[in-house]
Amino acid sequence: MSLVLGAFTMGLILALLSLGMLISFRMIKFTDITVDGSITLGAAITAVFIARGWSPWPVTLLSFFAGAVAGMVTGLLHTRFRIQEILSGILVMTALYSINLRIMGRSNIPLLDVETVSSCMERGLGKITDGAAGMNILGWRVPIGDLAVFIICCLIIVVVAVILYFFLRTHYGTALRAAGFNPQMVRAQGINNQTMIVVGLALANGLVGLSGSLLAQYQGFADVQMGIGMMVWGLASIIMGEVLVGRNSIGLNVTGVILGTILFRLLIAIALRWGLNPNDLKLVTAFFVLIALVAPVVFKSFGKKVGGGLRHAEN
Repeated sequence: MSLVLGAFTMGLILALLSLGMLISFRMIKFTDITVDGSITLGAAITAVFIARGWSPWPVTLLSFFAGAVAGMVTGLLHTRFRIQEILSGILVMTALYSINLRIMGRSNIPLLDVETVSSCMERGLGKITDGAAGMNILGWRVPIGDLAVFIICCLIIVVVAVILYFFLRTHYGTALRAAGFNPQMVRAQGINNQTMIVVGLALANGLVGLSGSLLAQYQGFADVQMGIGMMVWGLASIIMGEVLVGRNSIGLNVTGVILGTILFRLLIAIALRWGLNPNDLKLVTAFFVLIALVAPVVFKSFGKKVGGGLRHAEN
């Protein structure tokens, strides 16, 4: 049960990363590599300030705004200085590595016996269970701390998903989505599509920074290398979500990304439990992404061949 609960909790945390990438990759059609740096930025800020005794909730919110600033810088480099999408993201991501080191002061900051966003929930559950170390759920003994983190992450992802859903259905959110699908039409309506790109990247990386903040609090440390390969995780989750529920509406997009992230993390946890070498984790992740990208093309090509063969046989 602890394995499943941990996988679900990690999936919920990384779902914020995937939602951010949904905005940048799918909605405004921007290949944003800033993600690998902004998730570490959120974790670094959280670790430093919580270690100094700050309240975890304002620090978590601060991590969102820090990630948003990083995304805004990427957008400005592209829109104002005409730097290519990938290059602007690489520039900001590279700069963030040194910035994160400056913020942290060293490569790793542990977060042991400190207040986190789940501490209040943990104390509340402790009162309900009269100070017991765990609770029985479906016959399984679950530690109070793990259950508290899971509940808080559920609440956060539900609030974020609902806000994002209604925002994307507003006039401004519709313009933001249209800036990626049809920039000519957006400009014809008198909307500055370059501003929409900057706003979209700021929102996307703000969610990524929020994910990094929760990830540091859940894992109990922040490391300057923790963002490497996170963009691939997010992309894999988006693709799996589209396979699960499709992408015909905003609600399905948001729900699919969350479910895809949880499922992907659960598959990784099962693979690790069955003996997968942790050193091969990035390789396996890249393989999953490759399969998810190639499979639709193969099936579509196969379907055309089968359909063509049937029509030829009927003739």
